[in-house]
Amino acid sequence: MKPGPEAALFAQHNARLRPPLTVREIPEARGSAAEVRRREGAALLDALPAGALAVALDLGGHAPDSEGLAELLGRWEASGKALAFIIGGAEGLDPAVQARADQRLSLGPMTWPHFLVRGLLAEQLYRAQAIRTGHPYHRAWRP
Repeated sequence: MKPGPEAALFAQHNARLRPPLTVREIPEARGSAAEVRRREGAALLDALPAGALAVALDLGGHAPDSEGLAELLGRWEASGKALAFIIGGAEGLDPAVQARADQRLSLGPMTWPHFLVRGLLAEQLYRAQAIRTGHPYHRAWRP
């Protein structure tokens, strides 16, 4: 990530995660929207660790509340598989990536740029860990 507020947001929450996330970026592809999705999709699939539980961040995915994400995270961790969160680029995720994903997760109905999604995801994963451990970071009483 390039230095800036988006990188700082990710770093702030990632530093709190146990274990912290490892980010593996792929190069941006060029061409038509379909070609970009195909090329980036192939690169994303190549980057997935073997046997990982793949969670694709996708607008059409399941959109749990924070407590629901904490429950999902517990189930995913209990699987014993490494977790791999997949964030697509500007053209979205290729159908092959969506088909490979074990889970599809949405951060809500709005579209977010990938560099912001990293920070949002890291914060929500930290919040989920806090919920699961009873840490006061998450205030359940708030609507």
